[in-house]
Amino acid sequence: MKKLLKYLSLGILSTILTATPGLGAERISFFYPPFGEFYLSAESLEKFAKEGKINNELAFYASRATPQQLAQLRQLLQQKFDISPVLVSQFTYSPLGEAVVRRLGELVLTESRQNGFYAIRAALILSAASPEGLTVVNLLRKYPSESLRLNFAEGLQIVNSLVELGRAKDQIVALIQQQTIAQTNNATVNFAQQPDLRSPGNFPFQITSLKLNDNSRDRSLPVDIYLPQASAATTGNIKPPFPLVVISHGVASDRYAFIYLAEHLASHGFAVAVLEHPGSNAERFQLYFAGLAGPPEAQEFLNRPLDVKFVLDRLQQLDKTDPNLRGKLNFQQVGAIGHSFGGYTVMALAGGKINFDKLRRDCNPNRTLNVSVFLQCRAYELPVANYPLQDERIKAVMAINPIDSSVLGEAGVSQIKVPTMLVAGSEDIFAPPIAEQIYPFTWLPNPNKYLVVIQNATHFSAIAEPTANNNVLPVPEALLGPNRAPAYSYIKALSLAFLQTHLLNRSESRSYLQPAYAQYISQSPLNLSLIQSLTPEQLKQALNGLNPQPTTPAPKSTPSP
Repeated sequence: MKKLLKYLSLGILSTILTATPGLGAERISFFYPPFGEFYLSAESLEKFAKEGKINNELAFYASRATPQQLAQLRQLLQQKFDISPVLVSQFTYSPLGEAVVRRLGELVLTESRQNGFYAIRAALILSAASPEGLTVVNLLRKYPSESLRLNFAEGLQIVNSLVELGRAKDQIVALIQQQTIAQTNNATVNFAQQPDLRSPGNFPFQITSLKLNDNSRDRSLPVDIYLPQASAATTGNIKPPFPLVVISHGVASDRYAFIYLAEHLASHGFAVAVLEHPGSNAERFQLYFAGLAGPPEAQEFLNRPLDVKFVLDRLQQLDKTDPNLRGKLNFQQVGAIGHSFGGYTVMALAGGKINFDKLRRDCNPNRTLNVSVFLQCRAYELPVANYPLQDERIKAVMAINPIDSSVLGEAGVSQIKVPTMLVAGSEDIFAPPIAEQIYPFTWLPNPNKYLVVIQNATHFSAIAEPTANNNVLPVPEALLGPNRAPAYSYIKALSLAFLQTHLLNRSESRSYLQPAYAQYISQSPLNLSLIQSLTPEQLKQALNGLNPQPTTPAPKSTPSP
């Protein structure tokens, strides 16, 4: 049966492989024992792409794929990627790009069965520079050899691994959802009678834009300060100096990506500082695409946390000298929120240590199917040292789709002692939830920890809708996932409850940090789960197909100061 399944996977594999740049020339060959060597011409694929016709040669493979897979294959073959040859060259000659293409070259071999790295890079650049543009069929025509060989054993291993990873993800997400539902059944709070944390607060706010220059690192940091305006009608339990929240964006993003969150928190009495990291923001990637800059450097794993520390230092100075800020910011109550690379940033600020032993194992060589590890492995280029990235002013962190499995690993994450909330999207292909959020959640030692899982959410579900300000690098529609409005409401409500609990020590807000509230605000298809306890043993049981009993709700711990 196993051999039959592998044989049937020929059609599936061909679909996956043709989605990858540079797959051939006039002929593609692959050896699949015990059936022998197989061949497929570029001409048959080109005919199928242009006319939808399947000749006798392609029919052998097409019969082993579903109609949906064939439709996807044709769409991919027809797809033109509007990418300049300058960008392709910049990327494939950069350390990050070379790592990606070399990994691909283990699958796409030359005629002499060598890594196809150089041929793939040449085909990518030549295709992008041609009048036809970068398409799969054009890559086949530009590949600098009459034929290539597919490493079919490696391809099958990748297919099998992807299938297993998908099953594991589904089992673990189901486990987390089961625990959320089980604990909801014991809930006693009627949230319909409670304040709706998804709604704006009563504080008006003003936005002040600054440009802070760190001359010691040659970094110019744009920062927007969202400052609540207190009055007798709005003050309530919050008054100046206001608790401060710093927001760190992800790669190729900017300070507008979480504008909805900054506005929401400010309306509830939090001062919010949203900064841009010049080494990995949207502006840097614009220059990168124009051939005027490279991709993020290894130093960015140090510079990002240092950016936040510098901003806090400068704001403390301005709090004493600037009439608009004087006495307005409370540096004893500081929280940090980050997305993706920003998620790593806030976890490092919270005490996470760069784990060079884990980086050595994962990156030398990099054999992973986890896309984020290609970026994380850049940190392996740093000199080995115990970098002082933690900032003691930060008392709580929320990391949305963070990347941390290799750069921090268990040894690094276990150093984080402050209250932490990790947010995962079940369909995140850039920061896969099991490796990057779910297992790291089990490594956190502080009992004040929370794991939020949004089913069907992607890596981009929490990012603000494009505007005139943040539409620099639009995300393809296919990667956005379902309507993002529910995800925004989850992030607003849960961040507010988390910060009120762990920065302001408001016990009444803790009731929102439980599974019952997640179920109360959950909206299909972005179903929301929240748990506060999960063990590696439970994950192992889930992966073994067992049915572990739901965890008994953890006793309420004393809110951190």
